[in-house]
Amino acid sequence: MPRKTFFITGANSGFGLAIATSASRQGHQVVGAVRTEDARAFLASHLPTVRSVLCDVTEFDRIADIAQQVEEDYGPVDVLINNAGYGHEGTLEESPLEEMRRQFDVNVFGAVAVAKAFLPRFRERRGGFIVNVTSMGGMITMPGIAYYCGSKFALQGISEVMRAEMAPFGVHVTTLCPGSFRTDWAGRSMVRTERSIADYDALFDPIREARKARSGKQPGDPEKLAAAVLALVESGNPPPQLLLGSDAVRLVSDRIERLKQEIEDWKPLSVSTDG
Repeated sequence: MPRKTFFITGANSGFGLAIATSASRQGHQVVGAVRTEDARAFLASHLPTVRSVLCDVTEFDRIADIAQQVEEDYGPVDVLINNAGYGHEGTLEESPLEEMRRQFDVNVFGAVAVAKAFLPRFRERRGGFIVNVTSMGGMITMPGIAYYCGSKFALQGISEVMRAEMAPFGVHVTTLCPGSFRTDWAGRSMVRTERSIADYDALFDPIREARKARSGKQPGDPEKLAAAVLALVESGNPPPQLLLGSDAVRLVSDRIERLKQEIEDWKPLSVSTDG
């Protein structure tokens, strides 16, 4: 595809690093947003062709100025990869509300703030591509990650509205919904609430231990995800959401079938409320 300028949040690890690496190798200009000077130094040492900016996505008031500076320094951004985020694990009853606020600040408000900084630019230029990284956890749920799933469901819904609102201006919006990939999502990056209620031991302890044991051994390859993202960006008619990973396809498909059956089973009661 023609050379593009990418702006990637959370570019120093996980999917962000993989996409930055792949895009840079294909000759695109990549600007990576990172939170700390250490992360910036790491990115510079591993990907010297990638430009970097300090950007904590929860510092909402600074983001518009950062977007303006990026375009002044490197030219118009063509592709926004809204990747910054992290996982939270803990049963709902045990997990403090403050941990939910932090999860939503990063995964939802941060992603929306970054998107809003670029929306007027894309709209005025009548072009651009926004990839909001959600998760299969934005379409299905599982015990122990209520805050994470809630944040990804929220971003999924917001992204669908964003897509409809930006379509008249030639701006594409797609959510990326990965399954289990070999990143540090379930390792270093995950915030885990301390256990405190024994009643949840039988349900949740095996889930937590299994997730820890699988960390680094998941079926998904981040490099292949990055290749898929570049193929997505190159496509002329991108989908509202793109599932990545066989587990995501299977689990989301199963959920859709269950939902269809649930709707059919309860249809008489559902339609009985019409006046």
